Amino acid sequence: MTNTKRSVTGTAPRLGTRALNRATLDRQLLLRPARISAAAAVEHLVGLQAQNVKPPYYALAARLDGFAPEALSRLMADRAVVRIVTMRSTIHTHTADDCLALRPLVQPARDRELTQFRKGLAGVGLDRLAALARELVETEPRTMKQLREALLQEWPDADPQALSVAARCRLPLVQLTPRGLWGRSGQVSLTTAEHWLGRPAGPAATPDAVVLRYLAAFGPASVRDMQTWAGLTRLRDAFERLRPRLVTFRDEGGAELFDLPDAPRPDPDTPAPPRFLPEFDNLLLSHADRTRVVPPEHRGRSWQGNIASCTLLVDGFLAGLWRLEEHALVIEPFGRLTRAQRDEVTAEGERMLRMMHPETSYDIRFGAVRT
Repeated sequence: MTNTKRSVTGTAPRLGTRALNRATLDRQLLLRPARISAAAAVEHLVGLQAQNVKPPYYALAARLDGFAPEALSRLMADRAVVRIVTMRSTIHTHTADDCLALRPLVQPARDRELTQFRKGLAGVGLDRLAALARELVETEPRTMKQLREALLQEWPDADPQALSVAARCRLPLVQLTPRGLWGRSGQVSLTTAEHWLGRPAGPAATPDAVVLRYLAAFGPASVRDMQTWAGLTRLRDAFERLRPRLVTFRDEGGAELFDLPDAPRPDPDTPAPPRFLPEFDNLLLSHADRTRVVPPEHRGRSWQGNIASCTLLVDGFLAGLWRLEEHALVIEPFGRLTRAQRDEVTAEGERMLRMMHPETSYDIRFGAVRT
């Protein structure tokens, strides 16, 4: 374990990039397959990025021992987990409890988001819009198109997209099943979290409580790191209130990092097996400084415009892309892999395919090195 004690001068110890990498992988359940339930993993990770339907399933396959897609699909069908816009104004899969507690916490950010649509909402009373939209979706689940058309009847001169955004920002709208179920298809149909879950939203999670959970899943981390993850500002006060309960470090650039005293910080030389991550995995999105996972020379290589690719970790760092074709898992590394690394990547690919597609036969192919 990395030493967490301060030096005699009181200066916070430094953590190198590999030390941060191994600590974060451990918190993210990526150093070794975790023997916990899908529900426990979703809770520990404070949700899974879910812009598309499949990524949460692949995210858990990379992290859990013996995961089967039906485990998460069943939780969603039973309304134990839901798909809702929370952090960074993006869709996440959360436990029902987190949905009801985290959405109120990020509500101020959703309110600020609406200022970008001020022009298109001229003359629209937002409180009236929220009340009307709630009545509409709780009376009958609606697609965003149906909701937009109903709101346009009340405000025919408003910008249709702005009305949609206003409804999404002002209300905790969840996506109903079968949307999100493994192997099923369905359009995005919406109602409120309270209506879907059959209980009111509880008090908003406190910033202090969420800081502790963030550090448990993503630490050690700076204030800016957590603000990037949450899409919130002004979290410094929460860290300062918690400072007596935390330990501090410095990264290689001198930024102050906070952490839980007893959280795992493995030796930087701890082996990190290859992992196949989905597009939009929170590992790659939840720090202001992403060099703990993304080498500077690979920055931006997993994105093209607004489209993200599935990513491959080798030795704990972003090292390539992957995709499933009709009969093949195609791996495109960013650099040449050693024979041992190729064997490890192949074995991990086989493990992933057994969990996610046990009834389908896939070849594993290495594509050309991406330069």
